[in-house]
Amino acid sequence: MRVVVLGATGNVGTSVLRSLEGEEQVESILGLARRRPELRMAKVGWAQADIARDDLVPHFRGADAVVLLSWLIQPSRDLNKLWMVNVEGSVRVARAVKEAGVPTLLYASSIGAYSPGPKDRAVDESWPTGGIQTSYYSRQKAEVERRLDHFESQSPDVRVVRMRQALVFKHESAEGQRRLFGGPFFPSFLARPEFISVVPRIEGLRFQVVHSYDVGEAYRLALLREVRGAFNLAAEPVLDAQEMGRILNATPVPVPARLARVGADLSWRLRLQPASVGWLDMALNLPIMDTARARMELGWTPQRTAEDTLLELLKGLREGAGLDTPPLSAGTSGPLRIREVLTGVGRREP
Repeated sequence: MRVVVLGATGNVGTSVLRSLEGEEQVESILGLARRRPELRMAKVGWAQADIARDDLVPHFRGADAVVLLSWLIQPSRDLNKLWMVNVEGSVRVARAVKEAGVPTLLYASSIGAYSPGPKDRAVDESWPTGGIQTSYYSRQKAEVERRLDHFESQSPDVRVVRMRQALVFKHESAEGQRRLFGGPFFPSFLARPEFISVVPRIEGLRFQVVHSYDVGEAYRLALLREVRGAFNLAAEPVLDAQEMGRILNATPVPVPARLARVGADLSWRLRLQPASVGWLDMALNLPIMDTARARMELGWTPQRTAEDTLLELLKGLREGAGLDTPPLSAGTSGPLRIREVLTGVGRREP
């Protein structure tokens, strides 16, 4: 089996490579990225490609499956660039899959594609995918879902699988996550449980996480099974102020949602951090996902709890952990993170 992975150098991509490398039915993997990494794996070859511009069909010919993980989160202040890569680029990939005769497309969707939903019960994959309108990320994930609906109706010969995953973390991605969401001024040394004495208790703030390695395994399982459609991926327990306080031995402190939104928006507008307020809106409004379908049809069981994943992320943050790939490497920030500052903190791609 030959597999092509787009976005192979990122948080999820490196975990997908890890899982596919250990699968005996996979003979070779072609990793496509805009910048060639130094990462070396026995079954993995590399090629450069930009999904928004380059001809992808030659890379896809002869492949048994294409895994689409490419997605930009930054620059958050350039919505046109994000749209052209995330939405139009994803459509270009699907069309190239069809033209190259590849029978399977695995796409990294997200919990962010869902419409607002309940926090007191879990919803399955039939929940509407209208997105959260104040979040560019959510709107774009929802738009790709709609375009894949059309693609599937026109291309029934292509097996399309959509992974709707929760927030995905691992130790090695911590530096990359810090750059995407915390920015150059985030004090990594404070990411120690003993330094975190309080956590905000915001009404509606309940969310899910999942370990990147477990997500990688879900893609491997979906590749080997003749399944179609969407699969929710998340680990237990659901995280809220009470649970976070237990994990970190911290005290939940009430914070009005309106005040939290003002603070998040103001810090983004002042270029103190690169994540727009839409990320908080997603956490406040997205539903809790039921993962029963992934467990039953894929045989998927996360090996790491949400608590394990959160603590591993914190450890990675204070250690500046990263992989030798362009999106995750700690060395690309420059002295005192000066290269990050020079991007305009969300104005240009890091």
